[in-house]
Amino acid sequence: MRRRLFGLLSLLAAGFWTQAASNAQQTAAPMEEVDVALVLAVDVSYSMDLDELALQRNGYIEAFRSKQLHDAIAKGAVGKIAVTYFEWAGGHFQHVVRPWKVIDSPQSAIAFAEELGEAPTRRGRRTSISGAIDLSMALLEQANVLPLRKVIDISGDGANNDGRPVTAARDEARAKGISINGLPVMLKQASYFDIDNLDAYYEDCVITGVGAFVIPIRERSQFVDATRTKLVREIAEMPAGPEALIQKAQARTPRTSCLSGEQQWRERMGN
Repeated sequence: MRRRLFGLLSLLAAGFWTQAASNAQQTAAPMEEVDVALVLAVDVSYSMDLDELALQRNGYIEAFRSKQLHDAIAKGAVGKIAVTYFEWAGGHFQHVVRPWKVIDSPQSAIAFAEELGEAPTRRGRRTSISGAIDLSMALLEQANVLPLRKVIDISGDGANNDGRPVTAARDEARAKGISINGLPVMLKQASYFDIDNLDAYYEDCVITGVGAFVIPIRERSQFVDATRTKLVREIAEMPAGPEALIQKAQARTPRTSCLSGEQQWRERMGN
């Protein structure tokens, strides 16, 4: 009799705690609203020399320190953004440098910049833009925020040559309502695994979404201005000068093969 009574009490207790847990989930605080959830995906493949990697990182650091970016955040409908920063190379080389952080003030933006400045930079083989897009989509799904917009921001100096075709990843992102913008780094003449007209490749094969754009970097002195211009435009969802830097994707016949990186890799490697 005692055993039956103990079992009954155990069942009642289990039901009580299950109901309590369910009620706790229902009364949990709602996800934080932000104007945009922004993924910064930064190429650190070996085709980028150490000086370029430092300039690229510094471009993002100075952008988050800038008054223009602080003002863009403050003028948003919510006045907050969520941002994460990761570095990538080939499909199996990806490292989240800074997990999701909500930025709602100049102080939090500057703190984010300082965290980037303190983090070591890694390097890896090959170039998988598709892998970077895939990880970006996964990070957006994990973000504990409620964004008005979702944006992937990709910077790199080469075409996709590893992982699935870049257009497959791009189209999946578009189907999920995610925009992709690009910052192609074009400091060197195309050689070995580089391609000509990387900005055209990014426009035709990488970026997507309403108003999607690329800002090519052709000189080392452009890193800070180009990065800041891109971020302010993405945050404010409006043109942010200098407008001459911005190239918008147009409805036209592609000018480059979206498999040019894969083809070049096969030719160079002899298979």
